[in-house]
Amino acid sequence: MKTIIFAVLVLLVMGAAFGAILAFAAKVFAVEKDPREEAIAGCLPGANCGGCGYPGCGGYAAAVVAGTAPVNACAAGGEAVAKQIAEIMGVSAGETVKQIAAVRCTGCGVDHTKYNYVGVQDCLAASRLPGGGPLGCDYGCLGFGTCEKVCPFDAIHVINGVAVVDEEKCKACSKCVDACPRHIIALEPYKTKKHVAIPCSSHAKGPVVTKVCSNGCIGCSLCAKACPKEAITMDNFLAKIDYDKCIGCGICAQKCPRGLITVDGVVPEKKPAPAAKPAAPAAAPAAEEKPAEAPAVEAPKAEETAPAAPTEEAPKAE
Repeated sequence: MKTIIFAVLVLLVMGAAFGAILAFAAKVFAVEKDPREEAIAGCLPGANCGGCGYPGCGGYAAAVVAGTAPVNACAAGGEAVAKQIAEIMGVSAGETVKQIAAVRCTGCGVDHTKYNYVGVQDCLAASRLPGGGPLGCDYGCLGFGTCEKVCPFDAIHVINGVAVVDEEKCKACSKCVDACPRHIIALEPYKTKKHVAIPCSSHAKGPVVTKVCSNGCIGCSLCAKACPKEAITMDNFLAKIDYDKCIGCGICAQKCPRGLITVDGVVPEKKPAPAAKPAAPAAAPAAEEKPAEAPAVEAPKAEETAPAAPTEEAPKAE
């Protein structure tokens, strides 16, 4: 019994001694942290999504204090967090443009497959099969949910064979962008008023697209020609939007023959063509002007025309 008590006492003494040594070493070798770093970390949402490009929220906070990261790089926090961090750092937050992950595919190629796929339900695994997967379109969404599995905000789900982004939940962390093996997900500047999108990634020629998708871009360039701001250009048979120029007028969506272009996530109804105005009746030909009648010449007066007859003097009477 004494042996057990002695052993316990020895362990307690050793534990206290080592604890004191560690506490002393922690104070001696402590690395001082900038208090702003902790303050910034407290402002961040703590998602550790990596959307800022740094390893977690702590890494981003340290980078901001070190001056190697901007104050508005937190995708999950957005403009509100950027203002708080800017206040802590004593700088201006600058303009923050909201972004959103956009799946550039409508999934209208799911009915066109090369073969039946039975295997791991993962886009990366399917893309390594012959032909790049079972989908007929070489640029379409494979629909096996790899992007859905990596999203930390539950903002993307596969619906009817295609990934769909929940705009309210998406924080533009770019996890899905990096995970997609076909690279058809991209971050787009999101305009709350009239956000125009072209959800297609196919660079195939029109006849090929029509065989494997019911509404893919066929490269007709009608949208580019109709855009009043020249915000749409053609890139290897695919229409692309320059969001710095786009004003959200939706004219391109009206001109798209395949009903592909969306405005605020919806394909707008086609407006009927304006009725042709009836042609104005031809003006009646002006009546031919009669030649002006020559002014009547007055007949010369008799007195003026007839020479005066010589008057003979009457003979005087003698």
